[in-house]
Amino acid sequence: MNQAAPLSGVKVVDFTIMIAGPYGGRLLADAGADVVKVEPPEGDPMRSRAPLRDGASSYFGSLNAGKKSVALDLKQARQREQALALVAEADVVIENFRPGVMAKLGLGYDTCSEANPALIYCSISGYGQRGPKAGHPAYAPILHAVSGFDLANSGYQRSAAEPAATGIFIADVMAGQVSYAAILTALLGRAHSGKGDHVDVSLYDIMLSTLVYETQAVQEPERSPGKTVYRPCAVGGEYLLIAAITDRNFRALVAVMDRPDLLTDSRFATMTERELHWEEWLDEVAAWAEDKNVDRLERTLLDNGIPCARYRDVAEALADPQVRFRGSLRTAVDDGGTFSYLGPPWTHGAWRQGTPETPVARLGADNAEVLGQGRPEGTERTVR
Repeated sequence: MNQAAPLSGVKVVDFTIMIAGPYGGRLLADAGADVVKVEPPEGDPMRSRAPLRDGASSYFGSLNAGKKSVALDLKQARQREQALALVAEADVVIENFRPGVMAKLGLGYDTCSEANPALIYCSISGYGQRGPKAGHPAYAPILHAVSGFDLANSGYQRSAAEPAATGIFIADVMAGQVSYAAILTALLGRAHSGKGDHVDVSLYDIMLSTLVYETQAVQEPERSPGKTVYRPCAVGGEYLLIAAITDRNFRALVAVMDRPDLLTDSRFATMTERELHWEEWLDEVAAWAEDKNVDRLERTLLDNGIPCARYRDVAEALADPQVRFRGSLRTAVDDGGTFSYLGPPWTHGAWRQGTPETPVARLGADNAEVLGQGRPEGTERTVR
């Protein structure tokens, strides 16, 4: 029997825009929370971002499906009071403005917690709420650069004259997931203490946390042989990544290669020696693989328990039967029709989302239900 959604009954007021905060709020909605997205009269800027279908952005929709939308001009005293009234009845507030902005609007943590002492207030920012960089403007690509992530990754490339361009916003997506986890942690803490909390999520800390090896190696530069880096093998005009990490993987790969001599080669016989001669080992594998058929080679390696994958584009990845089997793609509906988006990257045995089509609310569509009135005066602009 399908249980009630885990966050059923949890009320969230979402003041976020762009990617990190909206994604965190959407994960809460995915788990059954009642999420009210409070937008400025012109709407979240993501509403106008491609891909657009009949004026509706699926980019925005994928980050905000399942939320209600309220349009309020927080610079107006009456509408700010309405927002604070929502906060007073909420379990969670989530915001991702530069530190100090919400306080200037009269909706900072101190004000909100006074109105609602049990409130969980989650702030997402580039560098955290305090400290010498707290006020610096920052988006995900900035955090990729300043954290050392980009240069660390460039250092693993054989030929990289400059850091790679950024088009995939890792910091934002991870911030949404981290915020979700941090909010749940705070809610559990409140269940024990009865008290609210201010959760402070820093994209800088998040990106540093991805550099598990690098942050240790930089402290002991003379004591490490270097990190094992996995690079693609060119196979029949395509690319295959082979990651024979363990001794068992190594022996299996050597058997498939029909190269028993490698088992006794002093450079490769143990994992420690392979790490010391890693580039030479990868050269051996690459030379062996280059004239093979990539699909047959991938199948052979997988059949022998050797971790590998052909490089695919996003369309191929979404078409993978594993995605369909897990129900990873969900369906949303907006003014442009239906579209698919990725749900949370986990499943529950006792509960599954039951809505066949998750709605994406028009800007201010829920003012009447949530505030007991239509769109506030001065917010009539129609934005999908």
